[in-house]
Parts: sequence; structure tokens; C-alpha cells
Amino acid sequence: MRPVVSLLIYFAAIFAGGALLAPWLYWLAQWLAAHFPALEPLAGAPFHRFVSRALLGVAVLGLWPLGRRLGLRAWGEVGLVSVRGQGRRFLGGFAAGLVSLAVVIGLGVLVGARPLTENFDANYFLKHALNAGGSALVVAAVEEVVFRGVLFGALQRACRWPVAALVSGAIYALVHFFSRPASPAVVEWDSGFGVLAQMFAGLGAEHALLPGALNLTLAGVILAAAFRRTGNLYFSFGLHAGWIFWLKTGKLWTANASGSAVWFWGGSQLVDGWLAVIVLAATAGVVYKITASTQHPADARSRTNAPEKPEKLA
Repeated sequence: MRPVVSLLIYFAAIFAGGALLAPWLYWLAQWLAAHFPALEPLAGAPFHRFVSRALLGVAVLGLWPLGRRLGLRAWGEVGLVSVRGQGRRFLGGFAAGLVSLAVVIGLGVLVGARPLTENFDANYFLKHALNAGGSALVVAAVEEVVFRGVLFGALQRACRWPVAALVSGAIYALVHFFSRPASPAVVEWDSGFGVLAQMFAGLGAEHALLPGALNLTLAGVILAAAFRRTGNLYFSFGLHAGWIFWLKTGKLWTANASGSAVWFWGGSQLVDGWLAVIVLAATAGVVYKITASTQHPADARSRTNAPEKPEKLA
């Protein structure tokens, strides 16, 4: 149970540390804006964004001590092997991510559930593509290392990998349903805790559990399975990045029709409708086929009932 205890301490430290760090980040932004006017938009961001960024920062900083605690001694153990020769895996995952959510958006457009907007200016599209692409790569990399490389990897030490994939996927889903509360009138040293508690209220929002959390859990399981079968995170990086790109772009190019069946077609989040369940289930089969020739050695051994040999560190 050591991996489970270590993970509980890790997540407790993330929430406590992030809540304590957020006010300092907010005050730093205000100070920088006073001296550098170009940074005023940063200082004007709602406080919950500072809380979210603080949580992410603490999560990243905590990876090294967590890895040491879990006995991880090489980057390869969390899926970060050499990038040489991994381009095809990344691009394959990215294409699968783009196509899967493009299907969700495209079907909604065809039936009129997602009317197109008029944001098709070429320069605006290029700027958006660069911003969305860059954001997708950064977020996908961080979340895959945290949720698949570390969390899923650690849970595998305590239980069978399908259970580890489901649990890590469920945790991944829950943290994506934080609400966006209003900023406090005055930011104090403990304001992060109050805002964090309000952010957790998003778990009880409409569509939060069904089908929203179901879809995100399924997505997490698919990403974990891809990591398991390929032996590294590069396919998962690409798949996750492709999804994030469309989550940002879909909001830009389409809008929800008045009175449309959001429960099926999904709202602004795309993955909060039952259509996404169907598409993600099909995506799971595609990912299984794509990664069939690059499966993790442990999977091949499990089918032949051969004893599992300890893997060399990368």
C-alpha cells in the first residue's frame, strides 16, 4: 500500500500547497503590472486561475520527491524515454485525437445542433492555431506525466493494471470539473482555500457525472492503455494534445443551437454529451489497433503466460 499512501500525501500537498501559493502569485502579478503595464491583463485574471496555476505548479514540483518515494530512478519509468524514433507514435496519437473530436463536432454541425460561427478570418485562425497548439502540447505533456506516468504507474504497483487505469482515469476526470467561482473582494493569505472549496462545488454541476465524468474517465483509461501498450507516453501525448486542440477550437467555430439536445450532442465542453461516449468507445478500438504493433512487453507475456522479467531502466 506504500504507493497509495504516497499518492494520497502527494495530492494533499498539491491542494494545500496550491491554496497557500495562489495568493502570493496573485500579489506578484499585481506588483509586476504596476511596474510593467504590458502585464496588466495577467493581473486582471480571475483569482481562480491563480489557484489552478498554483495547483499545477505544485503538482509538477512534487513529481521529483514523489518519484523518489515510489522508487523511480529513471525518466523511462514514467514513460519519458528518448524522443528518437517517437515522432510516428506522437503523430499517430495526434491524428486519432483530432479525428475523434472532429467527428463529434462535425455530426453536430450536420444536424444543426452546432451552428457555425463567423470566426474564419485567416490571420485569426493562424493565431488561434498557434496558441491552441502550444497550449495543447504543454497541458498534454504535464497531465500525461502526472496522471499516466506517475499516478497510473504508481497504482500498477498496488493493483492490476486495468484497475489502476480506471482509478487514475476517475481521478483525472474529477479534477476537470472544478467550477470557476467569482474572485474574493480582497485576497488574503487564506483566500486560496475558500476559492478551492468553491471550485470543488463544480462536481455537483449538471452533466458533471453523466456523461461528462464518464467520458473523461474513459479518455483517461484510453490514455493509460496506450501508455501500457507502447511502453512510453508519446502516443498518449499526441492523443491528448489532439483532443485539447479541438476542445479549444470547437468553442471558437461552433455554438450550441437554442433548444438543442445538449445531453446527446454536448455543450461547450464537447465531452459532456452522450455522443462523445460513442465516439470515445470507437476511439478505444482504433487506439488498440494502432498500438498493436508497439505493445508493451508485459502485454505479450500475459498472453503467453510466460513469467514477467524485470525491465531494464531506460
